[in-house]
Amino acid sequence: MLNVRVDDHVHERLRELAEADGVTLSDLVRDLLRDAVVPVADRSERHGDQDAPESFPLRDRLVLSLLHRILARVLPEDANGEDGDEAYQLKKAEILEAGYTGQYWFEVAGFETELSKKDSDQVLDILDMYRIITYSIDRLEAAGAALDSEVARRLRFRGFDHNDSLEGHMARYVRFLMADGQRWTELTPQIEESDDGNSHMQMLGVYRRMLTEYRRIIDSRPRSYGPDSWVLSADDLHRLHNAQVHPSNRGA
Repeated sequence: MLNVRVDDHVHERLRELAEADGVTLSDLVRDLLRDAVVPVADRSERHGDQDAPESFPLRDRLVLSLLHRILARVLPEDANGEDGDEAYQLKKAEILEAGYTGQYWFEVAGFETELSKKDSDQVLDILDMYRIITYSIDRLEAAGAALDSEVARRLRFRGFDHNDSLEGHMARYVRFLMADGQRWTELTPQIEESDDGNSHMQMLGVYRRMLTEYRRIIDSRPRSYGPDSWVLSADDLHRLHNAQVHPSNRGA
């Protein structure tokens, strides 16, 4: 329980926003606080190909040009991979040396905008949460107390929306993280069954609500370091299942 005192005009504005969204004032404030703790809405403005710089410092031009010329000399004669061939590397060197700023896109072609540290950490948190969810569901089933099949199905990781620029970037990050087969391997079947991790709908809002509830569950427990300290009960899993639904739709 958190009591916060605000000015009358702030309270009135919050009430208007809540009415406009069709949610209660408490739900609205709770969502705003959740955004501050697990921010998603303030996503990077644009994801995809990196915009070409308008200029490179002279030192960078010298270094990059030299690297392209070295690579041009060491590539095999029949090179046709991602590094191109000798002519490709020499063309990059020429652009930098001549200062053709209109062609600087050639230097950064294939580069993506950065996935922020915040967004990267959020992907890790989501994968860790689903790892615990999967492990907990398996434990219940092994103990003869299997979760309702529909609830269990809805608690499987669905990936991210490949048509959304940010979520698509996150989906590629998931593939990169799991490529070595060392971590989150229990999620591999779930990713494969969801069209290779393509949810075909935006999922960040759902994951955000689940993360908030997950942290609430874990933080409410006595601190413990045993092997089962992170196992979720059936009640915990139902809370995460219910958290997927936006507050404005929970009465339906």
